[in-house]
Amino acid sequence: QVQLVESGGGLVQSGGSRRLSCAASGFTLEHHHIGWFRQAPGNLREGPSCISSTSGYGDPYYADSAKGRFTISRDVAKNTVYLQMNSLKPEDTAVYYCATSAGDYCSGDVWWAPSEYNYWGQGTQVTVSS
Repeated sequence: QVQLVESGGGLVQSGGSRRLSCAASGFTLEHHHIGWFRQAPGNLREGPSCISSTSGYGDPYYADSAKGRFTISRDVAKNTVYLQMNSLKPEDTAVYYCATSAGDYCSGDVWWAPSEYNYWGQGTQVTVSS
């Protein structure tokens, strides 16, 4: 059974950093790409980042809002994907989710679309205070 569990959320001051973890079970990162998404109240779910499988490699994808501040990475031994978030802003406040679907690569021009992912974690809240 595919399962994703996010952790690492919490309260952080503006300008601070936070590292989120997405622990995967029921599958390996070898043939699944992982996306990080976030959703603030009243907003659509959006994707800050996506990383390809360990077999596919390729460069990660980042939304413009995440470029230069967020870094996605994976630990194969722990079957875990991370999202390191630096220089956080109040507008980064949201519930953060990780998601996956079968396939080595993030889905090209639509990697940011929630519909491209079949499995989702329960989310972890990140609150950035000003």
